[in-house]
Parts: sequence; structure tokens; C-alpha cells
Amino acid sequence: MGRAYEYRKASKEKRWDKMSRIFPKLGKAITMAAKESGTDPEMNAKLRTAILNAKAQNMPKDNIDAAIKRAAGKDAETFIEINYEGKGPHGVLLFVECATDNNTRTIANVKSYFNRHGGTLSPHGALEFMFSRKAVFEFAKTDSIDIDELELELIDVGLESIETYEDTVYVYAEYTNFGILSKAFEDKGIEITKANLQRIATTPVEYSEEQMVDIEKLIDKLEEDDDVQAVYTNIA
Repeated sequence: MGRAYEYRKASKEKRWDKMSRIFPKLGKAITMAAKESGTDPEMNAKLRTAILNAKAQNMPKDNIDAAIKRAAGKDAETFIEINYEGKGPHGVLLFVECATDNNTRTIANVKSYFNRHGGTLSPHGALEFMFSRKAVFEFAKTDSIDIDELELELIDVGLESIETYEDTVYVYAEYTNFGILSKAFEDKGIEITKANLQRIATTPVEYSEEQMVDIEKLIDKLEEDDDVQAVYTNIA
């Protein structure tokens, strides 16, 4: 299975280190989760995950608390989640997840990014079958965790595969098993550093360094937009 997420992780985080927009994006995810299912993380798994991911990016506690409070306010903004699919330069496939309070603005911006960088938007749902939606968990590799034993134990609760990349362990499962796996990690006392739902390309494609220069320009532009929460590709 293609793991474009991990292979692009280092370069993506390096870009985000330079972006002032990362905390607002994380804050939006927290606010949306809190508004959808309540402001108590103990009773709201989606909020608990959003907070976990914010902490993984070193988001200050004050920012997290403020994002939760915004959801409870009477003037809290209402965001809708919407996805866009398209082809970028050199035929790369892109799946763009957005959260917006103004869909007219968002579609205009996303369309302009594709047009300016040699890409085109596709009809809704046209490329969705090219990506598998997966629950992905990350935790630090330690001597106290027997990965082979853990794999056997988690198969019964929906695990598909475990992979180790440098000092991080990645656990993959169908997105519908997100909740039950989260509970399994809690029961085992394994501290998850990151957990989310991702779209992983079913048929990853290798691109040359020269092609990647063009592709990254479009990805950078999309990820800089405040309304864009995540960008997935078929890059191997």
C-alpha cells in the first residue's frame, strides 16, 4: 500500500514550521469537533483526537482552550466540510479536504490554485476511488513495546498493518475502526502522538525530482490556504 503521507511528512512539516497558519487550522478542527459533539474531551472522541493532534504540533494550551470556548459561544462560526478533487501538473492526483464558512470563496481559491499551476479540478467523486480512507495512529518506538505481539493483539480490533519508519510506529486500519482502536491503545497504556483519518493512494506513482518541483508548488499553495485542512496525493 502506498504511504505518500509518510514520505512527504518531513517536507510538509518543514513547510508548516514556516507557516503562521498551522495553529488556526488546528484550532478550527478543535472548534468544529467541540461544536459537533460537545466541549468535554472525555465524552467527545473527535475533540480528544483534535486536541491530541494539536499538542503533537506544540500548539499552546491557551490556544486549545480558546478554540474549545469558541465552539460554546453564541456567535460561534459554522463551518462546513467539503472536498475537492483534481489533477495537478504531470498528472498527479490531489484530494483536498476543506473546512469553510464561505464555500464560494473556497471553491474560487482552490480552482485558481489548480489553474495557475497547470492543474484542473475534477467532478465531485471522480477521484475518490483512487484513495482509501484509513485510520492512522502514530506512536514512538520503544523497547517496552513488542511490535509483533502488539500486531497480533490488535488484529481482532480492526488493525490492517503496522509499519515502522525511523523512530515512529504507524498503525493502519479501516476508518470505521478508528474508535475501537483508540480505545485499545488507551487500554494498553500506549501514548499515541498523532491520530487521524487519512486518504492513502491505492496506486502510488513515482515522479522525478524535476516534476516534483512543479507539483510541490501547487501543494504548497493549497496548504497555505486557511480553508484547506489537508491535501492528499498519489505520490509514492
